[in-house]
Amino acid sequence: MDNTVILEQLTGIFREVFDDDNLVVTPELSAKDVPDWDSVNHIRLVVSIETEFKLRFTVEEIEKLQNVGDLVKLLQPKAGGGQS
Repeated sequence: MDNTVILEQLTGIFREVFDDDNLVVTPELSAKDVPDWDSVNHIRLVVSIETEFKLRFTVEEIEKLQNVGDLVKLLQPKAGGGQS
């Protein structure tokens, strides 16, 4: 699965979790850029991503994420993907 496909899937998840159909998800996007990205929504986001991609993250993996680009890089091998 390439970066573009992963980013498209993440966009749908982010828009649903944050209830914002206009949210633009880019590799640079981070929690500080989304007003409603609090601890509860962070958990909802992680669970939604795990469900959508049918995988599980470790606590260590989640703690290392700084932005959506890091998340995409983490998802590539787990989602059966190569590079874009």
